Amino acid sequence: MFNSYTETTLQYDADLCINCDLCSIVCPHSVFARGEKAAILANPLDCMECGACMLNCPVRAIYVDAGVGCASAMIQAALRGKKMDEATCGCGGGQGDCC
Repeated sequence: MFNSYTETTLQYDADLCINCDLCSIVCPHSVFARGEKAAILANPLDCMECGACMLNCPVRAIYVDAGVGCASAMIQAALRGKKMDEATCGCGGGQGDCC
């Protein structure tokens, strides 16, 4: 069973990475950091699965199942006029969590 507290759908292939730094620029949670030869997956559990990194990676070194994590929960809550604590988000939605 998928546990969003300890897992994400984020997949990263450092062998494809050209170290352009776009992933770390667009990521709202600093999941990626610039490395010497390739980006570093610095905080993978902070990924809210918004898909920004994947959409901006010019070499497709990143895959994430966008729409299943916190970003999706926030959008769904806003569309339904609910607060985050009323929505179901894999990371809990509490103070200090990514939501």
